[in-house]
Amino acid sequence: MTSMPDGLDRGVLERKARDELQQIAAAVGAKVGSRAKKADIVDAILTSAGVSAPTQAQSEETQLSSSAASEATAPSVEPVPSPSAPQRAPAADADTSSSSTAPTNSTTGGVTRRRVRTASVDGTGNANTRSAAGSARSAVRREPNKPGATDSESTDSSAQTQNRSDSPKQDDSNRGGSQQTGDQGANVDDADGNKRRRRRRGRDRGQEETLNGEPVAVQGIVDLRSEGYGFLRTSGYIASRDDCYLPTKFVRQHGLRMGDLVAGTSRPATRGDKNPAMLSVETVNGQSLEVSRERPNFDELTPLYPDSKLSLERDTDRHNMTARIIDLVAPIGKGQRGLIVSPPKAGKTTIMKHIAQAIEANNPDVELIVLLIDERPEEVTDMQRSIEGTVIASTFDRPADEHTQVAELTVERAKRLVEDGRDVVIILDGITRLARAYNLSAPPTGRVMSGGIDTGALYPPKKFFGAARNIEEGGSLTILATALVDTGSRMDEVIFEEFKGTGNMELRLDRRLAEHRIFPAIDVDASSTRHEELLFSRQQLQQVWKLRRVLSGLNGGDGAGLELLVDRLKTFKTNDEFLHEIAKAASL
Repeated sequence: MTSMPDGLDRGVLERKARDELQQIAAAVGAKVGSRAKKADIVDAILTSAGVSAPTQAQSEETQLSSSAASEATAPSVEPVPSPSAPQRAPAADADTSSSSTAPTNSTTGGVTRRRVRTASVDGTGNANTRSAAGSARSAVRREPNKPGATDSESTDSSAQTQNRSDSPKQDDSNRGGSQQTGDQGANVDDADGNKRRRRRRGRDRGQEETLNGEPVAVQGIVDLRSEGYGFLRTSGYIASRDDCYLPTKFVRQHGLRMGDLVAGTSRPATRGDKNPAMLSVETVNGQSLEVSRERPNFDELTPLYPDSKLSLERDTDRHNMTARIIDLVAPIGKGQRGLIVSPPKAGKTTIMKHIAQAIEANNPDVELIVLLIDERPEEVTDMQRSIEGTVIASTFDRPADEHTQVAELTVERAKRLVEDGRDVVIILDGITRLARAYNLSAPPTGRVMSGGIDTGALYPPKKFFGAARNIEEGGSLTILATALVDTGSRMDEVIFEEFKGTGNMELRLDRRLAEHRIFPAIDVDASSTRHEELLFSRQQLQQVWKLRRVLSGLNGGDGAGLELLVDRLKTFKTNDEFLHEIAKAASL
Protein backbone atom coordinates (compact mmCIF):
# COMPACT_ATOMS: atom_id res chain seq x y z
CA MET A 1 0.00 0.00 0.00
CA THR A 2 1.24 3.51 -0.79
CA SER A 3 0.88 6.07 2.01
CA MET A 4 -0.45 9.46 1.00
CA PRO A 5 0.64 12.77 2.48
CA ASP A 6 -1.33 14.02 5.47
CA GLY A 7 -2.34 10.47 6.24
CA LEU A 8 -4.50 10.22 3.13
CA ASP A 9 -4.79 6.81 1.51
CA ARG A 10 -6.85 5.91 -1.60
CA GLY A 11 -8.21 2.76 -0.04
CA VAL A 12 -9.23 4.65 3.09
CA LEU A 13 -10.88 7.38 1.04
CA GLU A 14 -12.85 4.92 -1.08
CA ARG A 15 -14.40 3.45 2.06
CA LYS A 16 -15.69 6.81 3.26
CA ALA A 17 -19.12 8.17 2.50
CA ARG A 18 -19.73 10.79 -0.17
CA ASP A 19 -20.56 13.59 2.28
CA GLU A 20 -17.41 12.92 4.27
CA LEU A 21 -15.32 12.99 1.08
CA GLN A 22 -16.79 16.38 0.14
CA GLN A 23 -15.82 17.73 3.56
CA ILE A 24 -12.26 16.42 3.13
CA ALA A 25 -12.12 17.95 -0.35
CA ALA A 26 -13.18 21.31 1.04
CA ALA A 27 -10.55 21.03 3.79
CA VAL A 28 -7.66 20.39 1.36
CA GLY A 29 -8.90 23.07 -1.05
CA ALA A 30 -10.06 20.75 -3.84
CA LYS A 31 -12.84 22.10 -6.07
CA VAL A 32 -15.48 19.48 -6.81
CA GLY A 33 -19.03 19.85 -8.03
CA SER A 34 -22.10 18.84 -6.09
CA ARG A 35 -22.83 16.06 -8.64
CA ALA A 36 -19.25 14.83 -8.99
CA LYS A 37 -18.66 11.10 -8.90
CA LYS A 38 -17.09 9.53 -5.85
CA ALA A 39 -14.03 8.45 -7.82
CA ASP A 40 -13.58 12.02 -9.12
CA ILE A 41 -13.78 13.39 -5.56
CA VAL A 42 -11.09 10.92 -4.42
CA ASP A 43 -8.85 11.89 -7.36
CA ALA A 44 -9.36 15.58 -6.60
CA ILE A 45 -8.46 15.07 -2.92
CA LEU A 46 -5.30 13.13 -3.80
CA THR A 47 -4.30 15.71 -6.42
CA SER A 48 -4.77 18.60 -4.03
CA ALA A 49 -2.75 16.70 -1.42
CA GLY A 50 0.15 16.39 -3.87
CA VAL A 51 -0.40 12.80 -4.99
CA SER A 52 -0.18 12.09 -8.76
CA ALA A 53 -2.98 10.37 -10.81
CA PRO A 54 -3.07 6.58 -10.98
CA THR A 55 -0.60 4.98 -13.34
CA GLN A 56 -1.53 2.85 -16.37
CA ALA A 57 -0.77 -0.31 -14.44
CA GLN A 58 -3.08 0.82 -11.65
CA SER A 59 -5.88 1.56 -14.16
CA GLU A 60 -5.56 -1.86 -15.73
CA GLU A 61 -5.53 -3.41 -12.25
CA THR A 62 -8.75 -1.58 -11.36
CA GLN A 63 -10.39 -2.77 -14.59
CA LEU A 64 -9.36 -6.36 -13.90
CA SER A 65 -10.73 -6.11 -10.39
CA SER A 66 -14.07 -4.74 -11.67
CA SER A 67 -14.37 -7.51 -14.25
CA ALA A 68 -13.54 -10.20 -11.72
CA ALA A 69 -16.08 -8.87 -9.24
CA SER A 70 -18.84 -8.76 -11.86
CA GLU A 71 -18.12 -12.32 -12.97
CA ALA A 72 -18.11 -13.56 -9.40
CA THR A 73 -21.60 -12.13 -8.77
CA ALA A 74 -23.19 -12.95 -12.17
CA PRO A 75 -25.77 -15.77 -11.87
CA SER A 76 -25.25 -17.22 -15.35
CA VAL A 77 -21.43 -17.33 -15.39
CA GLU A 78 -19.61 -19.36 -12.77
CA PRO A 79 -15.82 -19.38 -13.31
CA VAL A 80 -13.62 -22.29 -12.30
CA PRO A 81 -10.62 -21.70 -10.01
CA SER A 82 -7.23 -23.02 -11.09
CA PRO A 83 -4.17 -23.60 -8.99
CA SER A 84 -1.97 -22.56 -11.91
CA ALA A 85 -3.56 -19.12 -12.35
CA PRO A 86 -2.43 -16.35 -10.01
CA GLN A 87 -5.07 -15.09 -7.56
CA ARG A 88 -5.30 -11.60 -6.16
CA ALA A 89 -6.80 -10.97 -2.72
CA PRO A 90 -7.78 -7.68 -1.11
CA ALA A 91 -5.38 -6.39 1.51
CA ALA A 92 -6.73 -5.86 5.01
CA ASP A 93 -5.78 -3.14 7.46
CA ALA A 94 -5.04 -5.79 10.06
CA ASP A 95 -3.80 -9.38 9.87
CA THR A 96 -6.77 -11.64 8.92
CA SER A 97 -7.30 -15.15 7.70
CA SER A 98 -7.66 -13.89 4.12
CA SER A 99 -3.96 -13.01 4.00
CA SER A 100 -3.09 -16.69 4.24
CA THR A 101 -5.28 -17.71 1.28
CA ALA A 102 -4.13 -15.19 -1.33
CA PRO A 103 -0.70 -13.52 -1.66
CA THR A 104 -0.41 -9.73 -1.91
CA ASN A 105 1.48 -8.19 -4.80
CA SER A 106 3.21 -4.93 -3.82
CA THR A 107 4.79 -4.06 -7.17
CA THR A 108 1.80 -2.23 -8.69
CA GLY A 109 2.14 1.16 -7.12
CA GLY A 110 0.35 0.42 -3.85
CA VAL A 111 -3.04 -0.33 -5.40
CA THR A 112 -5.11 -2.96 -3.63
CA ARG A 113 -5.66 -6.03 -5.80
CA ARG A 114 -9.02 -7.79 -5.89
CA ARG A 115 -9.53 -11.52 -5.96
CA VAL A 116 -9.95 -12.83 -9.53
CA ARG A 117 -11.25 -16.34 -10.05
CA THR A 118 -10.20 -17.82 -13.38
CA ALA A 119 -10.87 -21.15 -15.03
CA SER A 120 -8.06 -23.59 -15.49
CA VAL A 121 -7.57 -23.90 -19.23
CA ASP A 122 -5.52 -26.03 -21.51
CA GLY A 123 -3.91 -25.03 -24.77
CA THR A 124 -7.25 -24.72 -26.56
CA GLY A 125 -9.01 -22.67 -23.90
CA ASN A 126 -11.44 -25.38 -22.70
CA ALA A 127 -12.21 -26.06 -19.04
CA ASN A 128 -10.50 -29.04 -17.46
CA THR A 129 -13.30 -30.74 -15.60
CA ARG A 130 -16.90 -30.12 -14.59
CA SER A 131 -16.05 -30.99 -10.99
CA ALA A 132 -13.73 -28.02 -10.82
CA ALA A 133 -16.54 -25.81 -12.13
CA GLY A 134 -18.87 -27.17 -9.49
CA SER A 135 -16.33 -26.51 -6.73
CA ALA A 136 -15.86 -22.98 -7.98
CA ARG A 137 -19.61 -22.36 -7.97
CA SER A 138 -19.86 -23.63 -4.42
CA ALA A 139 -16.92 -21.47 -3.37
CA VAL A 140 -18.44 -18.38 -4.94
CA ARG A 141 -21.77 -18.98 -3.23
CA ARG A 142 -20.13 -19.55 0.15
CA GLU A 143 -17.55 -16.75 -0.08
CA PRO A 144 -19.72 -13.79 1.04
CA ASN A 145 -20.63 -15.56 4.29
CA LYS A 146 -17.40 -17.42 5.10
CA PRO A 147 -16.24 -16.89 8.65
CA GLY A 148 -12.72 -15.88 7.62
CA ALA A 149 -13.83 -12.71 5.86
CA THR A 150 -13.05 -9.43 7.65
CA ASP A 151 -14.90 -6.17 7.86
CA SER A 152 -12.30 -4.56 5.64
CA GLU A 153 -13.02 -7.09 2.89
CA SER A 154 -16.78 -6.52 2.99
CA THR A 155 -16.29 -2.77 3.07
CA ASP A 156 -13.82 -3.00 0.22
CA SER A 157 -16.32 -5.06 -1.81
CA SER A 158 -19.08 -2.50 -1.34
CA ALA A 159 -16.75 0.29 -2.36
CA GLN A 160 -15.69 -1.69 -5.39
CA THR A 161 -19.35 -2.22 -6.39
CA GLN A 162 -20.08 1.48 -6.04
CA ASN A 163 -16.96 2.33 -8.03
CA ARG A 164 -17.98 -0.08 -10.79
CA SER A 165 -21.47 1.40 -11.07
CA ASP A 166 -20.06 4.93 -11.35
CA SER A 167 -17.45 4.08 -13.97
CA PRO A 168 -18.32 3.42 -17.64
CA LYS A 169 -18.81 -0.16 -18.80
CA GLN A 170 -15.67 -1.93 -19.95
CA ASP A 171 -15.54 -4.09 -23.07
CA ASP A 172 -14.72 -7.76 -22.80
CA SER A 173 -11.56 -7.18 -24.83
CA ASN A 174 -10.03 -5.20 -21.91
CA ARG A 175 -9.85 -8.26 -19.71
CA GLY A 176 -6.65 -10.17 -19.09
CA GLY A 177 -5.72 -12.89 -21.56
CA SER A 178 -5.78 -15.85 -19.22
CA GLN A 179 -8.89 -14.65 -17.40
CA GLN A 180 -10.81 -14.09 -20.65
CA THR A 181 -9.83 -17.45 -22.06
CA GLY A 182 -10.77 -19.27 -18.91
CA ASP A 183 -14.17 -17.59 -18.62
CA GLN A 184 -14.99 -18.29 -22.25
CA GLY A 185 -14.00 -21.91 -21.85
CA ALA A 186 -16.27 -22.32 -18.83
CA ASN A 187 -19.17 -20.56 -20.56
CA VAL A 188 -18.90 -22.65 -23.73
CA ASP A 189 -18.68 -25.84 -21.72
CA ASP A 190 -21.77 -25.01 -19.65
CA ALA A 191 -23.73 -23.90 -22.72
CA ASP A 192 -22.86 -27.08 -24.62
CA GLY A 193 -23.95 -29.15 -21.67
CA ASN A 194 -27.29 -27.36 -21.45
CA LYS A 195 -27.90 -27.80 -25.18
CA ARG A 196 -27.09 -31.49 -25.00
CA ARG A 197 -29.45 -31.94 -22.08
CA ARG A 198 -32.24 -30.11 -23.92
CA ARG A 199 -31.70 -32.21 -27.05
CA ARG A 200 -31.70 -35.37 -24.98
CA ARG A 201 -34.94 -34.40 -23.28
CA GLY A 202 -36.53 -33.71 -26.69
CA ARG A 203 -35.44 -37.11 -28.02
CA ASP A 204 -36.75 -38.89 -24.97
CA ARG A 205 -40.08 -37.10 -25.23
CA GLY A 206 -40.43 -38.06 -28.90
CA GLN A 207 -39.61 -41.68 -28.12
CA GLU A 208 -42.28 -41.78 -25.43
CA GLU A 209 -44.91 -40.37 -27.82
CA THR A 210 -43.95 -42.90 -30.52
CA LEU A 211 -44.14 -45.81 -28.11
CA ASN A 212 -47.54 -44.71 -26.80
CA GLY A 213 -49.05 -44.42 -30.32
CA GLU A 214 -50.19 -47.99 -31.01
CA PRO A 215 -51.67 -48.68 -34.50
CA VAL A 216 -55.47 -48.58 -34.61
CA ALA A 217 -57.65 -50.20 -37.27
CA VAL A 218 -59.79 -47.57 -39.05
CA GLN A 219 -62.25 -47.42 -41.93
CA GLY A 220 -63.77 -44.38 -43.55
CA ILE A 221 -64.44 -42.33 -46.66
CA VAL A 222 -61.69 -40.28 -48.31
CA ASP A 223 -62.34 -36.54 -48.42
CA LEU A 224 -59.67 -34.73 -50.44
CA ARG A 225 -58.81 -31.04 -50.63
CA SER A 226 -57.76 -29.08 -53.69
CA GLU A 227 -54.20 -28.88 -52.29
CA GLY A 228 -53.82 -32.67 -52.57
CA TYR A 229 -54.07 -33.78 -48.96
CA GLY A 230 -57.22 -35.07 -47.34
CA PHE A 231 -58.92 -36.77 -44.42
CA LEU A 232 -60.48 -40.16 -43.80
CA ARG A 233 -64.01 -39.50 -42.51
CA THR A 234 -64.49 -42.23 -39.93
CA SER A 235 -67.78 -40.98 -38.44
CA GLY A 236 -69.86 -40.64 -41.59
CA TYR A 237 -69.79 -37.83 -44.13
CA ILE A 238 -69.35 -34.94 -41.68
CA ALA A 239 -65.95 -33.87 -40.34
CA SER A 240 -65.04 -34.89 -36.78
CA ARG A 241 -62.01 -34.97 -34.47
CA ASP A 242 -61.55 -38.70 -35.09
CA ASP A 243 -60.87 -38.25 -38.82
CA CYS A 244 -57.43 -39.44 -39.96
CA TYR A 245 -55.07 -37.14 -41.84
CA LEU A 246 -53.97 -38.21 -45.33
CA PRO A 247 -50.83 -36.45 -46.64
CA THR A 248 -50.41 -35.68 -50.33
CA LYS A 249 -47.67 -38.25 -50.82
CA PHE A 250 -49.83 -40.92 -49.24
CA VAL A 251 -52.76 -40.11 -51.56
CA ARG A 252 -50.62 -40.26 -54.70
CA GLN A 253 -48.82 -43.42 -53.65
CA HIS A 254 -52.03 -45.43 -53.27
CA GLY A 255 -54.03 -43.67 -56.01
CA LEU A 256 -56.81 -42.63 -53.66
CA ARG A 257 -59.82 -40.71 -54.94
CA MET A 258 -62.42 -38.65 -53.18
CA GLY A 259 -65.22 -40.93 -51.99
CA ASP A 260 -63.13 -44.10 -51.67
CA LEU A 261 -63.95 -46.42 -48.79
CA VAL A 262 -60.54 -47.12 -47.27
CA ALA A 263 -59.61 -49.60 -44.55
CA GLY A 264 -56.21 -49.52 -42.85
CA THR A 265 -54.36 -48.54 -39.70
CA SER A 266 -53.62 -45.20 -38.08
CA ARG A 267 -51.79 -43.84 -35.09
CA PRO A 268 -53.42 -41.66 -32.43
CA ALA A 269 -52.89 -37.92 -32.53
CA THR A 270 -49.79 -36.71 -30.68
CA ARG A 271 -49.44 -33.58 -28.62
CA GLY A 272 -48.93 -31.31 -31.64
CA ASP A 273 -51.49 -32.94 -33.98
CA LYS A 274 -55.18 -32.20 -34.34
CA ASN A 275 -56.12 -35.50 -35.98
CA PRO A 276 -54.75 -39.04 -36.09
CA ALA A 277 -52.58 -39.94 -39.08
CA MET A 278 -52.86 -42.89 -41.44
CA LEU A 279 -50.07 -45.45 -41.27
CA SER A 280 -51.13 -47.97 -43.91
CA VAL A 281 -53.90 -48.80 -46.38
CA GLU A 282 -55.09 -52.38 -46.67
CA THR A 283 -58.13 -52.20 -48.97
CA VAL A 284 -59.87 -49.62 -51.17
CA ASN A 285 -63.61 -50.13 -51.71
CA GLY A 286 -63.20 -53.69 -50.45
CA GLN A 287 -60.54 -54.51 -53.05
CA SER A 288 -56.77 -54.82 -52.99
CA LEU A 289 -54.53 -51.89 -53.84
CA GLU A 290 -53.45 -53.46 -57.15
CA VAL A 291 -57.05 -53.86 -58.35
CA SER A 292 -58.06 -50.36 -57.25
CA ARG A 293 -55.30 -48.78 -59.34
CA GLU A 294 -56.72 -50.38 -62.51
CA ARG A 295 -60.29 -49.15 -62.08
CA PRO A 296 -61.78 -46.79 -64.70
CA ASN A 297 -62.45 -43.10 -64.24
CA PHE A 298 -66.08 -42.06 -63.90
CA ASP A 299 -65.75 -39.11 -66.27
CA GLU A 300 -64.36 -41.39 -69.00
CA LEU A 301 -67.30 -43.82 -68.93
CA THR A 302 -69.94 -43.70 -71.70
CA PRO A 303 -73.37 -42.26 -70.68
CA LEU A 304 -76.60 -43.63 -72.21
CA TYR A 305 -80.34 -43.04 -71.90
CA PRO A 306 -81.97 -45.01 -69.09
CA ASP A 307 -83.20 -48.32 -70.52
CA SER A 308 -83.85 -50.40 -67.40
CA LYS A 309 -86.91 -49.54 -65.34
CA LEU A 310 -86.86 -49.16 -61.57
CA SER A 311 -90.29 -50.53 -60.76
CA LEU A 312 -91.97 -48.94 -57.74
CA GLU A 313 -95.16 -51.02 -57.65
CA ARG A 314 -95.22 -53.66 -54.92
CA ASP A 315 -97.45 -56.69 -54.74
CA THR A 316 -97.49 -56.52 -50.95
CA ASP A 317 -98.68 -52.91 -50.94
CA ARG A 318 -101.12 -52.49 -53.82
CA HIS A 319 -102.83 -49.58 -52.05
CA ASN A 320 -99.71 -47.44 -52.42
CA MET A 321 -101.09 -45.14 -55.09
CA THR A 322 -97.98 -42.96 -55.20
CA ALA A 323 -95.75 -45.73 -56.55
CA ARG A 324 -98.35 -47.04 -59.00
CA ILE A 325 -99.15 -43.60 -60.48
CA ILE A 326 -95.46 -42.73 -60.91
CA ASP A 327 -94.89 -46.00 -62.77
CA LEU A 328 -97.63 -45.01 -65.22
CA VAL A 329 -97.13 -41.28 -65.85
CA ALA A 330 -93.40 -40.71 -65.04
CA PRO A 331 -91.48 -44.00 -64.89
CA ILE A 332 -87.99 -44.01 -63.39
CA GLY A 333 -85.10 -45.85 -65.02
CA LYS A 334 -81.60 -46.68 -63.88
CA GLY A 335 -79.51 -43.60 -64.61
CA GLN A 336 -82.48 -41.22 -64.52
CA ARG A 337 -81.98 -37.54 -63.80
CA GLY A 338 -85.31 -36.53 -62.36
CA LEU A 339 -86.82 -33.41 -60.82
CA ILE A 340 -89.67 -33.50 -58.33
CA VAL A 341 -91.13 -30.01 -58.76
CA SER A 342 -93.19 -29.07 -55.76
CA PRO A 343 -94.65 -25.97 -54.11
CA PRO A 344 -94.56 -25.80 -50.32
CA LYS A 345 -96.84 -28.17 -48.38
CA ALA A 346 -97.64 -30.33 -51.40
CA GLY A 347 -96.40 -33.58 -49.88
CA LYS A 348 -93.00 -33.89 -51.57
CA THR A 349 -91.35 -35.38 -48.48
CA THR A 350 -93.99 -38.11 -48.28
CA ILE A 351 -93.60 -38.90 -51.97
CA MET A 352 -89.82 -39.11 -51.55
CA LYS A 353 -90.29 -41.53 -48.67
CA HIS A 354 -92.60 -43.75 -50.74
CA ILE A 355 -90.15 -43.76 -53.65
CA ALA A 356 -87.24 -44.70 -51.37
CA GLN A 357 -89.18 -47.52 -49.72
CA ALA A 358 -90.30 -48.90 -53.09
CA ILE A 359 -86.81 -48.84 -54.59
CA GLU A 360 -85.40 -50.51 -51.51
CA ALA A 361 -88.04 -53.26 -51.56
CA ASN A 362 -88.07 -54.03 -55.31
CA ASN A 363 -84.36 -53.51 -56.06
CA PRO A 364 -82.23 -54.87 -53.21
CA ASP A 365 -79.13 -54.81 -55.39
CA VAL A 366 -79.36 -51.00 -55.73
CA GLU A 367 -77.37 -48.81 -53.35
CA LEU A 368 -79.85 -46.26 -51.98
CA ILE A 369 -78.64 -42.93 -50.54
CA VAL A 370 -81.03 -40.26 -49.23
CA LEU A 371 -79.38 -36.84 -48.95
CA LEU A 372 -81.21 -34.20 -46.90
CA ILE A 373 -79.83 -30.66 -47.19
CA ASP A 374 -81.04 -27.80 -44.97
CA GLU A 375 -83.88 -29.93 -43.63
CA ARG A 376 -85.61 -30.03 -40.26
CA PRO A 377 -84.08 -32.43 -37.71
CA GLU A 378 -87.36 -34.27 -37.09
CA GLU A 379 -87.68 -35.07 -40.79
CA VAL A 380 -84.19 -36.54 -40.72
CA THR A 381 -85.15 -38.83 -37.87
CA ASP A 382 -88.37 -39.86 -39.64
CA MET A 383 -86.48 -40.72 -42.82
CA GLN A 384 -83.89 -42.75 -40.93
CA ARG A 385 -86.63 -44.80 -39.31
CA SER A 386 -88.54 -45.28 -42.58
CA ILE A 387 -85.81 -46.84 -44.73
CA GLU A 388 -82.85 -49.11 -44.25
CA GLY A 389 -80.59 -47.35 -46.74
CA THR A 390 -78.03 -44.65 -46.06
CA VAL A 391 -79.42 -41.32 -44.84
CA ILE A 392 -77.00 -38.39 -44.99
CA ALA A 393 -78.23 -35.12 -43.54
CA SER A 394 -77.07 -31.59 -42.85
CA THR A 395 -79.86 -29.78 -41.01
CA PHE A 396 -80.81 -26.13 -41.39
CA ASP A 397 -78.94 -25.14 -38.21
CA ARG A 398 -75.61 -26.11 -39.77
CA PRO A 399 -73.45 -23.69 -41.82
CA ALA A 400 -73.65 -23.52 -45.59
CA ASP A 401 -70.10 -24.83 -45.94
CA GLU A 402 -71.15 -28.08 -44.31
CA HIS A 403 -74.10 -28.42 -46.71
CA THR A 404 -71.83 -28.17 -49.74
CA GLN A 405 -69.12 -30.42 -48.29
CA VAL A 406 -71.59 -33.19 -47.47
CA ALA A 407 -73.19 -33.00 -50.93
CA GLU A 408 -69.85 -33.17 -52.74
CA LEU A 409 -68.62 -36.11 -50.69
CA THR A 410 -71.91 -37.96 -51.24
CA VAL A 411 -71.86 -37.70 -55.02
CA GLU A 412 -68.17 -38.64 -55.13
CA ARG A 413 -68.91 -41.72 -53.05
CA ALA A 414 -71.65 -42.64 -55.52
CA LYS A 415 -69.23 -42.23 -58.45
CA ARG A 416 -66.77 -44.65 -56.87
CA LEU A 417 -69.54 -47.23 -56.55
CA VAL A 418 -70.52 -46.74 -60.20
CA GLU A 419 -66.90 -47.25 -61.26
CA ASP A 420 -67.18 -50.63 -59.59
CA GLY A 421 -70.20 -51.48 -61.78
CA ARG A 422 -72.92 -50.95 -59.19
CA ASP A 423 -76.30 -49.21 -59.50
CA VAL A 424 -76.73 -46.22 -57.16
CA VAL A 425 -79.78 -44.07 -56.45
CA ILE A 426 -79.49 -40.67 -54.74
CA ILE A 427 -82.67 -38.96 -53.55
CA LEU A 428 -81.84 -35.31 -52.84
CA ASP A 429 -84.02 -32.93 -50.89
CA GLY A 430 -83.46 -30.52 -52.34
CA ILE A 431 -81.52 -28.99 -55.22
CA THR A 432 -82.91 -25.51 -54.48
CA ARG A 433 -81.48 -25.43 -50.97
CA LEU A 434 -78.17 -26.79 -52.22
CA ALA A 435 -77.93 -23.93 -54.73
CA ARG A 436 -78.69 -21.47 -51.94
CA ALA A 437 -75.89 -22.96 -49.85
CA TYR A 438 -73.42 -22.57 -52.71
CA ASN A 439 -74.59 -19.00 -53.20
CA LEU A 440 -73.67 -18.28 -49.57
CA SER A 441 -70.40 -20.19 -49.37
CA ALA A 442 -68.88 -19.83 -52.84
CA PRO A 443 -66.70 -16.76 -53.53
CA PRO A 444 -68.64 -14.15 -55.51
CA THR A 445 -67.80 -13.70 -59.19
CA GLY A 446 -69.35 -10.24 -59.46
CA ARG A 447 -72.04 -11.39 -61.92
CA VAL A 448 -75.37 -11.51 -60.10
CA MET A 449 -78.51 -12.84 -61.76
CA SER A 450 -82.09 -11.86 -61.09
CA GLY A 451 -83.05 -12.74 -57.55
CA GLY A 452 -79.60 -12.08 -56.11
CA ILE A 453 -77.99 -15.40 -57.01
CA ASP A 454 -74.41 -15.40 -58.26
CA THR A 455 -73.78 -17.10 -61.58
CA GLY A 456 -70.87 -19.05 -60.11
CA ALA A 457 -73.12 -20.55 -57.43
CA LEU A 458 -75.13 -22.52 -60.00
CA TYR A 459 -72.26 -24.52 -61.45
CA PRO A 460 -71.56 -26.85 -58.46
CA PRO A 461 -75.20 -27.99 -58.06
CA LYS A 462 -75.41 -28.47 -61.84
CA LYS A 463 -72.31 -30.63 -61.63
CA PHE A 464 -73.95 -32.62 -58.86
CA PHE A 465 -77.18 -33.12 -60.81
CA GLY A 466 -75.36 -33.83 -64.05
CA ALA A 467 -73.50 -36.79 -62.54
CA ALA A 468 -76.62 -38.95 -63.01
CA ARG A 469 -76.22 -41.25 -66.02
CA ASN A 470 -76.60 -44.78 -67.28
CA ILE A 471 -73.18 -46.28 -68.00
CA GLU A 472 -72.59 -48.45 -71.06
CA GLU A 473 -69.69 -50.27 -69.40
CA GLY A 474 -71.91 -51.22 -66.46
CA GLY A 475 -73.44 -49.46 -63.49
CA SER A 476 -75.66 -46.41 -63.22
CA LEU A 477 -76.21 -43.35 -61.07
CA THR A 478 -79.80 -42.18 -60.60
CA ILE A 479 -80.50 -38.81 -58.98
CA LEU A 480 -83.98 -37.66 -58.00
CA ALA A 481 -83.91 -34.11 -56.65
CA THR A 482 -86.69 -31.85 -55.40
CA ALA A 483 -87.04 -28.29 -56.68
CA LEU A 484 -89.16 -25.66 -54.94
CA VAL A 485 -91.55 -23.40 -56.88
CA ASP A 486 -94.25 -20.89 -55.94
CA THR A 487 -92.37 -19.85 -52.81
CA GLY A 488 -92.55 -16.13 -53.53
CA SER A 489 -88.77 -15.99 -53.92
CA ARG A 490 -87.34 -14.84 -57.21
CA MET A 491 -84.15 -16.77 -56.44
CA ASP A 492 -86.04 -20.07 -56.26
CA GLU A 493 -87.68 -19.38 -59.61
CA VAL A 494 -84.31 -18.66 -61.23
CA ILE A 495 -82.83 -21.85 -59.79
CA PHE A 496 -85.73 -23.93 -61.12
CA GLU A 497 -85.48 -22.39 -64.58
CA GLU A 498 -81.76 -23.22 -64.66
CA PHE A 499 -82.41 -26.87 -63.82
CA LYS A 500 -85.62 -27.26 -65.81
CA GLY A 501 -83.96 -28.40 -69.00
CA THR A 502 -81.21 -30.49 -67.43
CA GLY A 503 -83.35 -33.41 -66.24
CA ASN A 504 -84.85 -36.19 -68.33
CA MET A 505 -87.75 -36.88 -65.97
CA GLU A 506 -90.12 -34.47 -64.20
CA LEU A 507 -92.74 -35.16 -61.56
CA ARG A 508 -94.93 -32.15 -60.77
CA LEU A 509 -97.00 -31.72 -57.65
CA ASP A 510 -100.06 -29.47 -57.48
CA ARG A 511 -100.75 -27.41 -54.37
CA ARG A 512 -104.45 -27.05 -55.18
CA LEU A 513 -104.83 -30.82 -55.13
CA ALA A 514 -103.10 -30.94 -51.76
CA GLU A 515 -105.37 -28.20 -50.45
CA HIS A 516 -108.37 -30.31 -51.49
CA ARG A 517 -106.73 -33.24 -49.70
CA ILE A 518 -106.31 -35.26 -52.88
CA PHE A 519 -103.16 -37.32 -52.40
CA PRO A 520 -100.78 -37.98 -53.96
CA ALA A 521 -101.05 -34.46 -55.36
CA ILE A 522 -99.46 -35.37 -58.71
CA ASP A 523 -100.18 -33.26 -61.77
CA VAL A 524 -100.66 -36.08 -64.28
CA ASP A 525 -100.62 -33.88 -67.39
CA ALA A 526 -97.41 -32.01 -66.42
CA SER A 527 -95.47 -35.10 -65.30
CA SER A 528 -93.50 -37.10 -67.86
CA THR A 529 -90.27 -38.93 -68.71
CA ARG A 530 -88.09 -38.39 -71.75
CA HIS A 531 -87.69 -41.46 -73.96
CA GLU A 532 -90.22 -43.41 -71.97
CA GLU A 533 -90.41 -45.84 -74.88
CA LEU A 534 -87.16 -47.35 -73.56
CA LEU A 535 -88.86 -48.20 -70.26
CA PHE A 536 -92.20 -49.56 -71.58
CA SER A 537 -92.92 -52.35 -73.96
CA ARG A 538 -94.61 -51.39 -77.23
CA GLN A 539 -98.00 -52.57 -76.03
CA GLN A 540 -97.68 -50.84 -72.65
CA LEU A 541 -96.60 -47.62 -74.32
CA GLN A 542 -99.76 -47.50 -76.44
CA GLN A 543 -101.92 -48.19 -73.41
CA VAL A 544 -100.24 -45.44 -71.37
CA TRP A 545 -100.73 -42.93 -74.16
CA LYS A 546 -104.40 -43.84 -74.36
CA LEU A 547 -104.68 -43.35 -70.59
CA ARG A 548 -103.20 -39.88 -70.87
CA ARG A 549 -105.63 -38.88 -73.61
CA VAL A 550 -108.57 -39.99 -71.54
CA LEU A 551 -107.43 -38.20 -68.37
CA SER A 552 -106.62 -34.94 -70.15
CA GLY A 553 -110.06 -34.89 -71.83
CA LEU A 554 -112.02 -35.04 -68.61
CA ASN A 555 -113.99 -32.05 -67.43
CA GLY A 556 -114.67 -31.14 -63.85
CA GLY A 557 -111.62 -29.30 -62.58
CA ASP A 558 -107.97 -29.91 -61.96
CA GLY A 559 -108.44 -32.92 -59.71
CA ALA A 560 -111.00 -34.78 -61.81
CA GLY A 561 -108.46 -36.85 -63.74
CA LEU A 562 -106.41 -37.74 -60.67
CA GLU A 563 -109.48 -38.72 -58.67
CA LEU A 564 -110.70 -40.97 -61.48
CA LEU A 565 -107.28 -42.59 -61.84
CA VAL A 566 -106.99 -43.32 -58.13
CA ASP A 567 -110.49 -44.80 -58.01
CA ARG A 568 -109.85 -47.09 -60.98
CA LEU A 569 -106.46 -48.27 -59.71
CA LYS A 570 -108.00 -49.38 -56.43
CA THR A 571 -110.15 -51.88 -58.31
CA PHE A 572 -107.15 -53.64 -59.86
CA LYS A 573 -104.35 -55.48 -58.07
CA THR A 574 -101.60 -54.47 -60.51
CA ASN A 575 -100.95 -51.84 -63.14
CA ASP A 576 -100.74 -54.48 -65.87
CA GLU A 577 -104.33 -55.55 -65.22
CA PHE A 578 -105.39 -51.93 -65.30
CA LEU A 579 -103.65 -51.31 -68.66
CA HIS A 580 -105.19 -54.44 -70.18
CA GLU A 581 -108.61 -53.19 -69.16
CA ILE A 582 -107.89 -49.81 -70.79
CA ALA A 583 -106.94 -51.54 -74.04
CA LYS A 584 -110.28 -53.37 -74.10
CA ALA A 585 -112.50 -50.49 -73.07
CA ALA A 586 -113.19 -47.39 -75.08
CA SER A 587 -112.97 -45.25 -71.97
CA LEU A 588 -112.31 -45.50 -68.27
